[in-house]
Amino acid sequence: MIIGLDFDGTCVKHAYPKIGEDIGAVPVLKEFVRRGHKLVLNSMRSGQLLDDAVQWFNDNGIELYGANHTPGQESWTESTKVYAQIYIDDAALGCPTTYDGVNRPFVDWRIIAQAFGYDYNKLINYESGTIENQ
Repeated sequence: MIIGLDFDGTCVKHAYPKIGEDIGAVPVLKEFVRRGHKLVLNSMRSGQLLDDAVQWFNDNGIELYGANHTPGQESWTESTKVYAQIYIDDAALGCPTTYDGVNRPFVDWRIIAQAFGYDYNKLINYESGTIENQ
């Protein structure tokens, strides 16, 4: 499955144009990739700011399939909209968010993990190397 991902407020806290603080997305995004899903960054960022977001994925060991473009879609459409089967975006109606009382709401990755049938705590433990991969 191709999963379209916003960045600010979805993968990190809102801090645009800077890269925001961690919100717990990394273990879930890594699990998506481990299970064969393809991640496409779908962000308003461009130029160096987009490069900075892509670098965040690289720094966290998360493989991106595309950034503001779904590879191959030009073979069947001229649309510039990122193609995905699912979009995760803090601004999307129904996307689970949480709020720390300081900044804007951001995605609640514990609930996203649960929606995909993943145990967030096991993903955190796997990420830290304290349990075996299942």
